[in-house]
Amino acid sequence: MEILAAVFIDTIDVRPVPGPSTRIDLGGIKFSEPAAGPLPVTVEPHLVVLVRCADDGSPDAVLETTYFRDGEQIARNVQAVRVEPGKFGYQLVRAELTFDEPGTVEAKVRLDRAEPLTVPFTLLAPVEAPG
Repeated sequence: MEILAAVFIDTIDVRPVPGPSTRIDLGGIKFSEPAAGPLPVTVEPHLVVLVRCADDGSPDAVLETTYFRDGEQIARNVQAVRVEPGKFGYQLVRAELTFDEPGTVEAKVRLDRAEPLTVPFTLLAPVEAPG
């Protein structure tokens, strides 16, 4: 099994189409966002990980997502993944991340013991309403 892509999103919608086939519609793909209010703030960005299992691959794997800020681990999520051989799938990963100030967190995503894929998420300063 291998990771095809991993991105932070606002929405996900799965729909069947003729074939049979499936479409995964991702909305609001993002790598940053402004804080919703004054800092400190806790955010829960949704990370979607798209995976593929080869025709002759094992259908089971472990998805590990470790979040780092300035080289220090601040959160971790581990979950089982099951994808039929020859098929594609996705996993949603959610973490609660607390920011005392604007900055970047890196999500390191890997299947089993493979090399991780790094996906950054940056919290920006809150946007002040025009006045």
